[in-house]
Amino acid sequence: MDYLAATKQKKYLMYISQNYSYAILRPLQSEILAHGGQVRWFLEGDNVTPDFLAPDEQTLTSMTEINQWQPDAIFIPGNVIPNFIQGKKVAVFHGFNSGKRNRRGFEDHFNIRGCFDLYCTQGPNTTEKFQLLADKHGFFNVKETGWPTLDPLFEQSPDNPFVDKTDPRKTLLICSTFSRKLSLAPKLYEQIKSFSEQGKWRILMQFHPKMPSELVAKYQALENNNLTFIETDNVLPLLQAADIMLCDTSSILLMFILQRKPVVTFCNQNPGRHLIDITDPDKVEAAIDYALTYPAQLMSDIDEFCQQLHPYHDGLSSQRVLAATNELILTNPKLKAKPLNLIRNFKMRKKLNYWRW
Repeated sequence: MDYLAATKQKKYLMYISQNYSYAILRPLQSEILAHGGQVRWFLEGDNVTPDFLAPDEQTLTSMTEINQWQPDAIFIPGNVIPNFIQGKKVAVFHGFNSGKRNRRGFEDHFNIRGCFDLYCTQGPNTTEKFQLLADKHGFFNVKETGWPTLDPLFEQSPDNPFVDKTDPRKTLLICSTFSRKLSLAPKLYEQIKSFSEQGKWRILMQFHPKMPSELVAKYQALENNNLTFIETDNVLPLLQAADIMLCDTSSILLMFILQRKPVVTFCNQNPGRHLIDITDPDKVEAAIDYALTYPAQLMSDIDEFCQQLHPYHDGLSSQRVLAATNELILTNPKLKAKPLNLIRNFKMRKKLNYWRW
C-alpha cells in the first residue's frame, strides 16, 4: 500500500516546546502539505515563541481546540506529551543520542516515559536498542526512518547567511550544551577569548537555548570581526557554513559530523575514534589545527560512525516518517495499554489548564 498517498485529508499536529523544534518539524510539514494533509502547530510553554511562525503556519492555542480539531497524529520532538490529546503520538527526537546520562546513570535518549505510540529512529545504533525496549514494554512500535530535520542538510543553499565568500579563513563553529557539568562555555572562556583576538579563524558561536543568560552575555561581549555570536531557530545553515566544530557533549555535534567534517570536543562524555577529544584547555588550539588537516584515519572513522548513526543522505527521511505514521494510523496494531502516568498527566493538566475527560 502507498502509505504516503494516505496523507490526503488527514490532520497532523506539531507539538513543540522549544524554538529549535520549528526546524526539526518543518521538513515533515512540507511533505504533509505536498501530499494533501493538514498541519497545525501547538506551542507549549514560555520557551517557544510564536515569532518564529511563518505567515502561513496555523496554530491551535488550547487542548480544547486540539481535541475539537481531532488530529490523526501528533509529532513531538520532545520527551513527553499528555495522554489526553487525541491522535497517534509519534516521537521524532530533538537530537541524536550524545551519550548523556541521567541521575541514575542511564542514557537519557532511551528513557521510555510511556507517552508514545511510535518511535521513528535515526539509524542502526539507536534502532536496535529501541526495538529491544519495544519488545520488552509492548506499548509502542519502532521504525527506522532517519531524522526529518536533516533532509535539508545536504542541500547547499547559494544564499546561506553565515557564509562569507570574501573571507579566506577557515570557519570554526563553537557550540555548547547548557549543563554546567558538561558545558565548555564556562571552562574555555579564556581560550575562546584568545581565539577571537588572534583572528586565525572566522568564528561562529551558538549555544543551547537553555544556556544561562550570564554566560550568553559574556560571550556576546566578545563579538568582533573574528567572532560572531548567533541565536537562531535553524542551525542547519550554521552547520553548513563551518569547516570544523568545537563542542562538548551537545548532540548538535552529531548533526555536524554527518557532513563528514571533523569535530574537536572538550571533555566529551562518550568519546570515540570519530572525535578528537581534549581534556586540557591549553591543547584545544593544537587539536583544531590538527583537525583542519582532515587526517585520513580520522575521516575513515567518521564515515564508519556515520553509517551507524544516520545512513540516510537522500533527503527523504520526512517521507519515511510520514509513511510510518500513516501505516500506524491505518493498521492500528494491537499494542498493550500505555502506563497511566497519573502524576505526570495531572501536572500537565494543571499546566495546560485542561480538566475534561
